[in-house]
Amino acid sequence: MSVPYDLGATARLTAPCRDPDGTLTNAATATVTVTLPDGSTAAPAVANPPAETGRYTADYITSVPGRHTVRWVFTGPAHAYTDVLDVYDEAPPAILSMADARDHLNLKSTSDDDEVRYWNNVTTRAVEYHTGPIVARTVVEQHTVRNAAAVVLLHTPVLAVTAVEAVLTGASGYSTDDLDVDGATGEVYRLDGGHLSGRLKFTYTAGRTAIAENITGGARIILDHLWRTQRAGRRGALAGGGEDYSVTEPIPGLGYAIPNRALELLAPDRLPPGVA
Repeated sequence: MSVPYDLGATARLTAPCRDPDGTLTNAATATVTVTLPDGSTAAPAVANPPAETGRYTADYITSVPGRHTVRWVFTGPAHAYTDVLDVYDEAPPAILSMADARDHLNLKSTSDDDEVRYWNNVTTRAVEYHTGPIVARTVVEQHTVRNAAAVVLLHTPVLAVTAVEAVLTGASGYSTDDLDVDGATGEVYRLDGGHLSGRLKFTYTAGRTAIAENITGGARIILDHLWRTQRAGRRGALAGGGEDYSVTEPIPGLGYAIPNRALELLAPDRLPPGVA
């Protein structure tokens, strides 16, 4: 499977060039364009002729996290090929360390680390769907308020509000020294009891400083479930493991991805309905 690249790593781009009959062949010209998430482009060098007939490669050093589009264009013969690549954030959130994930899956070697890390990150997103942010990260969001006693931030728990800036030219924001936040509810309010007004951009840190064992335990069960499911076809095993990992009811938004046993462990930290 193709997994995201680390930010700053070199991505090896590959593409076939085929003639109208579908036969691999070298082209008179070969170019590749990488479109970054911000819309800018890069054009890595392409060796022509390639080392292997019709199979072209180019190396691209990643510099921006997110989804990239890769577009190959050949002439003589006319051919094109489009692909995508993903790049991790500098510090992608994960509830379990790679060592913990590998140990729980009983993997003795590191040969599957790329896949383990991918499914470990998927596991984190699945847990946070139910609990809100676990791994601390920076969140930026805008709110329009008029004489409000408090503004409720969308992602809880909130560890700290680091900036409240005015979006509109000429308007004023608020000093965080004059504000307080209820971390559990995400309510931001003025210490002097006054109201908040304006189109405001809030920058804050959401997540937890300590992760309880029921959350890491639930994450381990989900990781094991996803790992068994996606590898079942390779080993002839029953997808999803035994009855301890069975899922008897679909979960809105996640289908059958989360075993019931994991949900039971996460229950003490489940978000109330309608809370992110």
